[in-house]
Amino acid sequence: MSNFRLTFLLIALLVLLPVLTAQSPAQFDLLIKNGRVVDGAGNPWRKAAVGIRGDSIVAVGLLEGATAARVVDAGGQVVAPGFIDIHTHASRGILEVPTAENYVRQGVVTLMEGNDGSSPIPLKPFLDQVAEKRTSVNFGMFAGQGSIRSKVIGLANRRATAEEIQQMKQLLRQAMADGAFGLSTGLFYIPGNYTPLEEVIELAKVAGALGGMHISHMRNEADGVIDSVRETIAIGEKGGLPTQVTHHKVIGPPNWGRSVDTLKLVSDARARGVDVTLDQYPYTASSTGLTALVPQWAQEGGHRAMVKRFEDPAARARIKAGIVGNIKDNRGGGDPKNIVLANCAFDPALNGKSLAQLTEQQGRPATAENAAETAIGLLTRGTCQTVYHAIDEADVVRILTCPWTMIGSDGEVAVFGRGAIHPRSYGTFARVLAVYVREKKLLTLEDAVRKMTSLPAQRLGLLDRGLLRPGMKADIVVFDPAAIADRATFVNPHQYATGVTHVLANGEFVLDNGRITDRRPGRILYGPAFRPAK
Repeated sequence: MSNFRLTFLLIALLVLLPVLTAQSPAQFDLLIKNGRVVDGAGNPWRKAAVGIRGDSIVAVGLLEGATAARVVDAGGQVVAPGFIDIHTHASRGILEVPTAENYVRQGVVTLMEGNDGSSPIPLKPFLDQVAEKRTSVNFGMFAGQGSIRSKVIGLANRRATAEEIQQMKQLLRQAMADGAFGLSTGLFYIPGNYTPLEEVIELAKVAGALGGMHISHMRNEADGVIDSVRETIAIGEKGGLPTQVTHHKVIGPPNWGRSVDTLKLVSDARARGVDVTLDQYPYTASSTGLTALVPQWAQEGGHRAMVKRFEDPAARARIKAGIVGNIKDNRGGGDPKNIVLANCAFDPALNGKSLAQLTEQQGRPATAENAAETAIGLLTRGTCQTVYHAIDEADVVRILTCPWTMIGSDGEVAVFGRGAIHPRSYGTFARVLAVYVREKKLLTLEDAVRKMTSLPAQRLGLLDRGLLRPGMKADIVVFDPAAIADRATFVNPHQYATGVTHVLANGEFVLDNGRITDRRPGRILYGPAFRPAK
């Protein structure tokens, strides 16, 4: 070849190179490289990169030489599926704080609502409202049995008639068509507590026939915890659907250690073919309303009816005796100091104070009897969200390490600084990784991630989430396993978790190098019987 021709070819190549380069699109929209990939299935971590195009994962491997519009160097951090919280009360706050920052900073990308037997009925208007708001995280719902029952017969303490059960079934069918993932029960709360097992099973059959699951706040987590686990199993076994003991715990010192028996019940049920699982938050305190101290019979008809009963001396004495018993042996953990007001709408100055403190401020010793009077006085004024310190760490560990337990916060989308809320809203997932994986080494990193990703995804039937696999949605968290930590405490709960650097929902960054973004890629997730409106 002559020098002239060679020179001509070189010049032509230099001229055409920018054009050829411009016509060669990047292989991926996003490439996360140099990560320790924990795939969510429980497999050992491996060094790999993750390639993303649009809202989906398209490649996982070494991917050497791959190009992307943006490359994130994970620097040896863990790259895992975005966490799925199967038990939240995210309707508290999601419309006010659509970024759900307290969850995103833990790596949580999906929130499930409608728990404890309580949900909007019908579901569609609320789901449409959340969709219109545009959130940073995915959002799904269960249909609440208590809400359905209340819609049909109110808060009456009686059996439903056959006609009323048919009405409830129809409401549940509509909720499933609206996108519910199944039936939630709150058999501890009214009106769920007034519901016989047979009635729950009838509704469970409807949810099961439509591909749904059952998730239950059990009837009794204290002295009746064993029978309540049996009942939860029976709902699944006789109702013909997967069933879940949610936020499993054992409340009250006289009952500590009974998780040995409850977990054996679950194991035996699974061995005979009942699809039963559990979820849990890793704390030794629970949180619910102050009315949890009041005997359930006294709550019939709702709050006004309960307060009216306080005015009757005989009823008041009976109610007080029940509250005293609950302080001594149940949610009070044996001492009024263990009962701390978290959010009193009628008087925010009460937030963070215990029944013992409030009783002593009234000039009375903080006995269970005096604290019961304090509680009645508070309930006369209104309702309060309350934290109850009455759980033993040994039970927490035993339940957490059970292979069928997944993680669920039972928390809310926090409005930063509002109320003395339970720290689980800010710290559940980070706490598991920091305390029970890194510090106590009771779980492997891989199994903890499984409990937060593929296990709840499998339970919910989310076939395109919960794993780092090609074809799955790009819900991804990047975190430093040596630095991730929960900062929220019971004294100072409004502290974000640390150690999570990046979070993606449906392929878009909602946390980018530690900063919350203005993107809202979260989606409404719909259950197995969903029928889009025509």
